[in-house]
Amino acid sequence: MKKTLEQKLHNKVIKKPNYVLYNFLGRFWQYTVARKYKLKATYIDDPRKEEGPYILLSNHASRMDYIFTAIPLLPHTFNFVVGYNEFFRSHLHGIFSLMHEIPKKNFTPDLYAVMEMKRVINNGGRLTLFPEGMSSISGGSQPVALGTAKLLKFLKVPVYLSNIKGAYLVSPKFNLKERHGPVEVSFKKLFSKEELLELREDEITKILNKEIRTDDYAYNLTKKNIYKSETIAENIEQLLYKCAKCGHEFENISKANSIECTYCGNKVIIDNTYKLTPLKDSKTFNTPKEWFDYQREVVKEEIKDPNFELKEEVEIGFLPEYEYLKHKKTSEIEGKGILKINHQGIFFEGTRKDKPFEFSLTLKETPTYGMCTDASRFYTFLKGEFIEFYPKRKSVIKWLLVTEELHRMHDGLWKSYDYYEE
Repeated sequence: MKKTLEQKLHNKVIKKPNYVLYNFLGRFWQYTVARKYKLKATYIDDPRKEEGPYILLSNHASRMDYIFTAIPLLPHTFNFVVGYNEFFRSHLHGIFSLMHEIPKKNFTPDLYAVMEMKRVINNGGRLTLFPEGMSSISGGSQPVALGTAKLLKFLKVPVYLSNIKGAYLVSPKFNLKERHGPVEVSFKKLFSKEELLELREDEITKILNKEIRTDDYAYNLTKKNIYKSETIAENIEQLLYKCAKCGHEFENISKANSIECTYCGNKVIIDNTYKLTPLKDSKTFNTPKEWFDYQREVVKEEIKDPNFELKEEVEIGFLPEYEYLKHKKTSEIEGKGILKINHQGIFFEGTRKDKPFEFSLTLKETPTYGMCTDASRFYTFLKGEFIEFYPKRKSVIKWLLVTEELHRMHDGLWKSYDYYEE
């Protein structure tokens, strides 16, 4: 009987990547890709002096982070922990298999991934993990995903941190077109094996959140680095869905270097340092991240209404059973319907493969969503199965913010930074 892609993936025994091949590809990317970003590395502590296995954690600023973390540490090799769904995409399947990357279902328990990580460590290998669970949405980091501290205590090896600055500005979530400009990365030791054993999980989580927290837009307010692009603002309304002046939602449109509200005419120019400049009588924020955070604060107020509900027409996509996704797709659309969220949970009612299909998720089990490429769609896991939502409106970020804040309001375990800073 023919094996499914999932069966093939989970039958694979993960090994350390081939030293010669890994370093050949690493040096190739160093002299081709990394040069475009003037990558500068600083070593507070140099992981390459570590004898034996260790874990490298990193803030997840962009789609390019495997370059920014791995190249400065050559010739050391790493098994990267990568989003499970990415292994179903034809243009990534080959290199992931060759490099023995480890698939992990984001924001949900995944025993296979944990045991393969343990296998790599037991065999003397090294791991790179991005504990936020996905690349930055807003230009700033998110608190680390649930279970990160428990995983580190289970693996029982030294932990280093890679802190990347500027990477989001070369590869933002709202646009797949990369822009060239400086990126900095620093390395330091976070925990020895002995410290991991002594510290409680909540203490480890608090330290991780403090060390991993970044904001690339704030960083560049002082740096004023130029990120070359002729379409610096294109699609930024995916993130900035609420007008800074009139408050209307989903009325913003972008052009090459501006964002404008079609309802009230509020217009903001965005230059190649990402500086925001309002035109006469228009309003804005200091940075796109501050604009994003303003939207979160509005959502926090909205959900205080016990009758709050958000509804959306969506198409739904799933991973293929036998054939890899082509043309850089992230799922195959199999149905459509109405997705809604309120204080009782998350609900879908519609069709899948022309048959009635519905489901519900609790707020506690859904802390946030993943986004495979840009912010045009989002995904979660339904009883372990990947499901991706394609909303009719550009409402992905509102869904993200509402879900995160309802999760926290209803005693969800994934907290905001404020919780750890008290």
